[in-house]
Amino acid sequence: MDSKQAARERLGQARNSLLDLSHRIHAHPELGFEEEQACTWLAEMLDQAGFAVKTGICELPTAFSASIGKGPLHLGIMAEYDSLPSVGHACGHNLIAAMSVGAALATAKVADDAGLTVTVLGTPAEEIGNAGGKVLMLERGAYKGMHAAMMVHPAPMDFVQPKIIAASMFDVHYTGKEAHASAFPELGINAADALTIAQTSIGLLRQHIRQSDRIHGICTHGGDAPNIVPAHTAARYIIRGETVKDMEELRVKVRHCFEAGALATGSKLEIKGGDKPYTEMRHDADMAEIYRRNAVALGRNLAAPESMARFSASTDMGNVSLALPSIHPMIGIDSLPAVNHQPEFTAHCISPAADQALWDGALAMAWTAIDMAADPNLHKRLLARH
Repeated sequence: MDSKQAARERLGQARNSLLDLSHRIHAHPELGFEEEQACTWLAEMLDQAGFAVKTGICELPTAFSASIGKGPLHLGIMAEYDSLPSVGHACGHNLIAAMSVGAALATAKVADDAGLTVTVLGTPAEEIGNAGGKVLMLERGAYKGMHAAMMVHPAPMDFVQPKIIAASMFDVHYTGKEAHASAFPELGINAADALTIAQTSIGLLRQHIRQSDRIHGICTHGGDAPNIVPAHTAARYIIRGETVKDMEELRVKVRHCFEAGALATGSKLEIKGGDKPYTEMRHDADMAEIYRRNAVALGRNLAAPESMARFSASTDMGNVSLALPSIHPMIGIDSLPAVNHQPEFTAHCISPAADQALWDGALAMAWTAIDMAADPNLHKRLLARH
């Protein structure tokens, strides 16, 4: 039996358990850095399969590592499992978690013979947009010794090298002064007006930014009562650019908009966060081509590049890709017209098409790992990093 067939058979043995894992995580959504159940379920499954598991790594209670194999090529497989507020697993992290565990179980069957060491990293809080799990784990040494990393993300359609752009999330706070809104309005400093001016300025700014730039946000606190001049308002914003350099140029312009609100109203401005942004993704071309071949061999219908021309998203996997060769393909779950971050997409993440994507994504990653180890040129290039 060859390595790929052996990996398929091992994955088949775990198929029902992996589907149950995906559906359980989906039914119990947990926000970033609060993924206690999901983290425990993944760690237990990998521990039972013989992986050396460490939990609470990098000073993050819901992060873990699970390693197996003694081969020279050390491959990291990323597992995400945080959900979104109000819409649950509308980005399909239940599938990411189960696919990554499945890929690791399948690869473990042949790891030593293939010359692989495989580590699953449980990476919390991808959705928070600043100082996500992978960013902190990179800083704290979780990726030390790894030669390459991969994960597969659910989407409406399959795409091998999606456009991943840089992003930074931050909180904005205005402080003014309370007053009776009818009797003594002249004594107040209206922090809500400050935020309104800033949002209007940002709306006007959008005419003069790159088409690839993004600015979006929400008001998280708008005041306390309509008859009190609002003294405290807050908002949470995300800015994005094709690269960190582009994004930082945009940050200066956006900050001026928030400063304008403070200047016009006399409010005080404080901006918190945004110091640990997500970077653009650099897909490793050789790894991506190997994944593409394996996805096609499994019958996946890959979207034409032009069909994804408008697509852009951000993830802390971008930070990983700038540190070591990485891929982050998308796998389709037949959800259209529903797309990521919609409640309709949440429902699709436990559909029969999603269950099939779990199998295909896990096996495509396992086969990609095997092919990477067997490719002499890629193997040499990756090992040369250390």
